[in-house]
Amino acid sequence: MNVIAFNGSPRREWNTATLLKSALEGAASRGAETELVHLYDLNYKGCTSCFACKLRGGKSYGRCGMQDDLTSFLRKIETADGVLLGSPVYLGCATGEMRSLMERLVFPFFTYTDPPESLFPGKTCMGVIYTFGATEEMATQRGWARSLPESGAFLERILGPVEHLLVYDTLQFDDYSKYVATRFDPAQKVARRRDVFPQDGRKAFDLGVRLVQHLKK
Repeated sequence: MNVIAFNGSPRREWNTATLLKSALEGAASRGAETELVHLYDLNYKGCTSCFACKLRGGKSYGRCGMQDDLTSFLRKIETADGVLLGSPVYLGCATGEMRSLMERLVFPFFTYTDPPESLFPGKTCMGVIYTFGATEEMATQRGWARSLPESGAFLERILGPVEHLLVYDTLQFDDYSKYVATRFDPAQKVARRRDVFPQDGRKAFDLGVRLVQHLKK
């Protein structure tokens, strides 16, 4: 059993990456082999509307026809038992790198038929982690806490069941005095990182455990 995780943050050791590692530890604790991929290390683009994946009789029908650093990992997802995606929230959305992965992952398997069908070979289980600098109240007022999980409907429809974990009010800087960020209370941010973020890590760990448990059913 294998679980592969994709870090959509430019930071390799910060909030999103830390939670993905916790989720992978949870999966590993139940016997899964795990792998973590940092998307910002790869050179790739989002969907270019070449439609090679929709070309009747084409060699890339049902698969992304682009060839770049992401190609081999898209193939890995096809054979993975479980997949974890993690991204900080930028301007109310996943990062561009994560969004590009989602486009390249979902669109080729999504048929232009009525009704639409999935060409994904089999089913996988997925966990998606979003980290917010905003508080839960702010994210809810702006609709992000609802719209981001709703976007996972495409993942679930094409690939398999999806569970979301939303983590709010994360620590953005190690030293707030160096940055113009007066809307935030540095002491409150540091205290939350110390007291609450470890609980978020445990939730991520448990997400990894549930992912594997679901796969074993």
